[in-house]
Amino acid sequence: MTGIKTTGEKKLMLFSGRAHPELAREVASELGVGIVPTTARDFANGEIYVRFEESVRGADCFLIQSHTAPINKWIMEQLIMIDALKRASARSISVIIPFYGYARQDKKHRGREPISARLMADMLKTAGADRIITMDLHADQVQGYFDGPVDHLFALPVLSNYIATRTDREQLTVVSPDAGRVRVADRWADRLGAPLAIVHKRRDPDVANQVTVHEVVGDVNERVCVLVDDMIDTGGTICAAADALFANGARDVVVAATHGVLSGPAADRLKNSRVSEFIFTNSLPTPTEVSLDKITVLSMAPTIARAVREVFEDGSVTSLFEGNA
Repeated sequence: MTGIKTTGEKKLMLFSGRAHPELAREVASELGVGIVPTTARDFANGEIYVRFEESVRGADCFLIQSHTAPINKWIMEQLIMIDALKRASARSISVIIPFYGYARQDKKHRGREPISARLMADMLKTAGADRIITMDLHADQVQGYFDGPVDHLFALPVLSNYIATRTDREQLTVVSPDAGRVRVADRWADRLGAPLAIVHKRRDPDVANQVTVHEVVGDVNERVCVLVDDMIDTGGTICAAADALFANGARDVVVAATHGVLSGPAADRLKNSRVSEFIFTNSLPTPTEVSLDKITVLSMAPTIARAVREVFEDGSVTSLFEGNA
């Protein structure tokens, strides 16, 4: 059975694109529903065809698709699926995007640049999305780009609880890998009751064309350092920050991030790093080439399912995190 019926014959239907079916199945299991059977295939020239195998008329539809590589393909598939739901007379369309692509381009740094995060929101709205459910956006302001409700979920409770149960809090120091992530690190420090340190990057005045040196602001000597970020892409910034912490006497370094993008040279950098553990959520599938013993992946399916249930039952998604994050 693919729908939940409640008073007034409301019906919840869950749909999944092809980007990260494992997460969709976990969410479906948490909700106690099935994923609506869908035919999706690629034409020879790369165009995507989608058709749902059940009627969606009058249903509250939830479509989950995380923007993993190849990112442009999966974004396009998601837009096509939204359009198909709209044309099939869905009552409402809530789009679940655990990792929101293009969120890093949230403002113009220089002239003649796009604001790609806003373009993404416009495309989702034009396709027919009524609501977005996403997680740990790279910049909070991206929520304001979508002309409709945005439910912003947080992985902090799941990640921090894991660390708290495995490490002596008295030994912990939370570390921001750069100045731009201080607000995120500050939330972590509050939750764990730990001091905060920052890895500050600046240009080396003694070496021409040397981009940065890393200075640690805060006491990390003989401490277990928790480097926190919203995403790890190629791993360059986080591994350089870890090296700086070890150079300043850190006893151990663990890395916690919501989104393990892990593209390009990330596999080699993580493998060769002295970091003892990298902790991610399953907002994105872990690339097979980055299958390392020191990577831990925590499931966000229960959190996403609870958010879906609150939306469907006209409850409060915010209440999931009050007093928790």
